[in-house]
Amino acid sequence: MSHSKHTKPTNGIFDPIDLRGIRVRNRVWLPPMCMYAVEAQDGKPTPFHFQHYVSRALGGFGMVITESTAVSAEGRISPNDCGLWNDDQVQAWKWIVDGIKRAGAVAAVQLNHAGRKASSGDYRIGFEGQTVPSEQGGWQPVGPSDIAFDGMVSPHALTIEEIHGIIADFAAAARRALAAGFQAIEIHAAHGYLLSQFLDPLVNTRTDEYGGSLEGRMKLTLDVVDAVRGTIPSDMPLIVRISATDWAEHGWDLEQSVELARALRDHGVDLVDVSTGGIMPGVSIPVEPNYQVPFAEAIRSEARIPVSAVGLITKPKQAQKIIASGKADVVEIGRAALREPYWPLKAAHKLGLSRDEIPYPAAYTRGAYR
Repeated sequence: MSHSKHTKPTNGIFDPIDLRGIRVRNRVWLPPMCMYAVEAQDGKPTPFHFQHYVSRALGGFGMVITESTAVSAEGRISPNDCGLWNDDQVQAWKWIVDGIKRAGAVAAVQLNHAGRKASSGDYRIGFEGQTVPSEQGGWQPVGPSDIAFDGMVSPHALTIEEIHGIIADFAAAARRALAAGFQAIEIHAAHGYLLSQFLDPLVNTRTDEYGGSLEGRMKLTLDVVDAVRGTIPSDMPLIVRISATDWAEHGWDLEQSVELARALRDHGVDLVDVSTGGIMPGVSIPVEPNYQVPFAEAIRSEARIPVSAVGLITKPKQAQKIIASGKADVVEIGRAALREPYWPLKAAHKLGLSRDEIPYPAAYTRGAYR
């Protein structure tokens, strides 16, 4: 029995959302999740990445945000990360981006520099939680200060000139993202990578213009936003992912995140992707369903900017309630999407949408839920 149109929930996860010149078909997005799958270590995505991202686009996600994509070789989290620091990588991304768009989703890329957490190991090459030795493809990481991340080598503290080079790398990677056909860009300023290292007073002990006060610590993130915003078309959405708290005393917290979100809004950012943690090792994080949603809600209401919520959101009614109650504008389904690439199709059925309202690929309608 099909559901009638009037049962469709209002203000729900399957309503479209407009960001600048782009209409995203729904509010269920795939967040960036590292795959560590570039076996050639050349930054070029592979047939695995095509299958991974395009299957989720076919599965009904509104926006597909690709994993952390490095703006320089030294900016990779691990040697097996994707990149956009050269034109060969643009060609490797094109068919993936085209596949995502053909399946009806918006293709977005997350640009990142890993900072002091760069050159770390992964499940594929080992050295997990450690710095990969140079003979195994590793390199010297950099950071705002020479404070090492847990168990890793001390980073080289960046000079002002080197910081300006990294800002230019973000702009150049944004240009390549355009050439690859991406429709939106997310800047990664969360999870203890370079931009969030600059934000956090426990990691950034600089005394120059890029440290000290909140304004100084925010400067690199805002400089990168300005460089990218100035590179991409005025109708292209720009998203920034932040950790709303590092869960550590005297560290980065919600109050500072609200200030940052207000500044991001004023610098042309269209949505803040709200996560938490990853900056300080060994902190206690109270992980449970919706544990990060209150941070998204606070930033949305206090900074007056659209937000996405992420973190143990796994059930359709749970996701629907977050949107319907105004806590966030978008929900991101991460780990559940690794288990179920077609999570949105099933969720739409469970929420009572009719067959013609569910984003089935035309070739799959014979398999529609009844």
